[in-house]
Amino acid sequence: MLTLRRTAGALIAVTIGIALVTTALLLLVSGRPQTPDRWVGAAVVVQARPAHSPADPFPPAVPWPGAHADELGGRLAALPGVTAAVPDRSFYAQAIVDGRPVESAVPASGWSSARLGGVRLTSGAPPRQAGEVVVDEALGLRPGDLMTLLTAAGPERHRVTGLADAPGVLVPDRVAARFAPGVTAIGLVLEPGADTGAVAAAAGRIVGTDGEVLTGDGRGALEPRGDARTRWIGMQVLTGVAVLTGFVTVFVVASTFAFTVAQRRRELGLLRTVGATPRQVRRLVQREALLVGGAGAVLGVLAGAALSPAAARLLVTAGFEPAGYQVRFAALPILAALLLGPLVALAGAGSAARRAARVRPLEALREAAVEQRRMGRARWTAGGVSLAAGVALAVATAASDDAQQGATYVLYAAMALIVGMATLAPATIPPLLRLWRGGGAIGMLVRESTLTATRRTASTAAPVLLTVAFAVLVSGMVRTSAAAYAAGRAADVATGRVLVPEHTPGLSDAAVSGAAGAAILPATVFGPDRRALNAIGVDPRAFVATDRAADVVAGALDGLHAADTVVVTESARLAVGAACPVTFADGQTVSLRVVGVVADRSIRGDLLMSRATVRHHDPSALTAAVHLTGDAAAGPGARVIDVATWAAEADRAEDRLVWLFTLMLIAVSAGYGAIAVANTLLMAAAGRAPDLRVIRLAGATRRQVTGYLAAESALVVAIGTMLGGLVAAGALLAVRAGLSEQTGAPVPLVLSWPVIAGVVGLCLLLGLLASVLPARAGSVGRRAPDAADRALG
Repeated sequence: MLTLRRTAGALIAVTIGIALVTTALLLLVSGRPQTPDRWVGAAVVVQARPAHSPADPFPPAVPWPGAHADELGGRLAALPGVTAAVPDRSFYAQAIVDGRPVESAVPASGWSSARLGGVRLTSGAPPRQAGEVVVDEALGLRPGDLMTLLTAAGPERHRVTGLADAPGVLVPDRVAARFAPGVTAIGLVLEPGADTGAVAAAAGRIVGTDGEVLTGDGRGALEPRGDARTRWIGMQVLTGVAVLTGFVTVFVVASTFAFTVAQRRRELGLLRTVGATPRQVRRLVQREALLVGGAGAVLGVLAGAALSPAAARLLVTAGFEPAGYQVRFAALPILAALLLGPLVALAGAGSAARRAARVRPLEALREAAVEQRRMGRARWTAGGVSLAAGVALAVATAASDDAQQGATYVLYAAMALIVGMATLAPATIPPLLRLWRGGGAIGMLVRESTLTATRRTASTAAPVLLTVAFAVLVSGMVRTSAAAYAAGRAADVATGRVLVPEHTPGLSDAAVSGAAGAAILPATVFGPDRRALNAIGVDPRAFVATDRAADVVAGALDGLHAADTVVVTESARLAVGAACPVTFADGQTVSLRVVGVVADRSIRGDLLMSRATVRHHDPSALTAAVHLTGDAAAGPGARVIDVATWAAEADRAEDRLVWLFTLMLIAVSAGYGAIAVANTLLMAAAGRAPDLRVIRLAGATRRQVTGYLAAESALVVAIGTMLGGLVAAGALLAVRAGLSEQTGAPVPLVLSWPVIAGVVGLCLLLGLLASVLPARAGSVGRRAPDAADRALG
């Protein structure tokens, strides 16, 4: 019969799993790009055609030259219903207050762009000539004040002519055209009551294949690349949580139902005795799973929907979603979660249902709890295949020279190894236990009890195995990867110090001019196939003196002194002397001459160019760092650090998000696994009340019974930790080998011991509470006043 006591563990597992899946799905469907505030006043936007880049899910648009954008804007402004067509020219500018750049860098643009975002002038007048600026009133300035504005050129003094009611910096249009000569979007401001669809159709005919027309929610494509990348990272987090939750839920429900069936062997044998067929027994377990899954799905959906708003705020605070992100409740994810509950329960109970159907009528007559058979042929086969698949995927990880591919392989390898290890646990537990000696009478009792019921031990240890394996693997993989990339980055630089930005996205030319060394000026350019390429502007002589990584296979780097030259990687398939057409940020297409070829991944980009060439075509580009060979005066927005610190901090923002993502995944798996441990141990304690009464009748005190239960729980956690550690160790060794292949240098294995200790400690704490508290409360182990008890009295 289906009772709450028997199904509580599976019900809790399904409820928690569906709650997490519901939350993740609701947050996923809420992650649509939003129209940026600076574009809300433009009902129709004409955008240049986007580039494509396999390595970047958010490639920029290929800019139009300024003259072409102005001509296109004039034709669009003549359309019926259009009051203005404004080419948007945005560039980097950051206010300096009290000698330091303000923390938030907002884009600067021409005064005309204020109409695109509905920005109002609250006081003062618009900027009319160079050196005049309108700023956000939140800065606390007044019209007529002098302020310092940091641009790509360096600090410049400006006079505030007006204050606006929104963040941003507004300068005269001709000044904006100097800093942003290329244009990627033109906003159309419509007359009141104008037909947006008709204007969009007419604009589409004008722009043709030279761009695309955006209206309504489609204007979300104008979202800044930084916000888009943040949103994308958030989507990866939520997808990972959903996938991990689904896997953990099936795993925990499977072990819980297997444990339940093992406890009910006598009951199922009795059903077989009175005439029930194997098919009827199998359907009985499956119906119970459907009921548990349905109830858990309903409870989980309600809990997930209630938790989603708080989870959304947490994602924004952590930096996984941009400001303004909110939950949108939709029917599809809720329906999917409701259907997922029964499906997950059925999948988890499938093996248990087949095992229940094989119970023989003779089981009803057995009083002993001794398991008749630990491992069947099917279980050996399934476990062996899973382990073999995990080993094969681990080998593929070790041989992979692509970081993303290697990460995918190792996660699949971990899942396969976990399933294989959990499946074969009844066969691996006895050899491990025979290594343990001592512990007195309690130790002997724990050891023999565990050897007698290895299936029960395997079922209770499985959640610990899963939890520890994922915690060790994920945290170790992230820490090892970060250390490997930082070491590789530091090894590429031949100097001891680096000039880096401070509270700014990059270094200005003024900061770089006083520094002796190799200045790295990155920029985005576009190939003839509209592919986005990462270009690096350098002084060739300084670059050669400070860079150890560039592997020249043809030509030489010193030819980059000419403005029309370029160095490409081998994958470009261009020989020295060949022409390489490139479109720059100003929209101009220039045919550069190849003077050198370097090995793939030996430079941190696709092209090397003269720094002067990059600056000529991209006046707003910022220097990433200067590898110092001499002294440097760190001005506003710059600081000098050693190479090791620079290497560790180079990807600090992304590493922080990745580590938060890691901790979130570990929290999901660890919290879920620890709860599963408590569930299974509670079920075990309740089902073993007769055994514990026998121990009391044999003369054991309540303290001894409590010590026995605590020791057994500690042993289960230790077994799960050991098996999970073996799984994670195999996967991490593969990760280390793969990273060594990618970086070309030995990589140390870095483990996050605080995380591992916290996860194991949580499992042990909940396991002890789940097993000891019922005994302390008297629910198990109480001496029954039966004849045997009275005889002993």
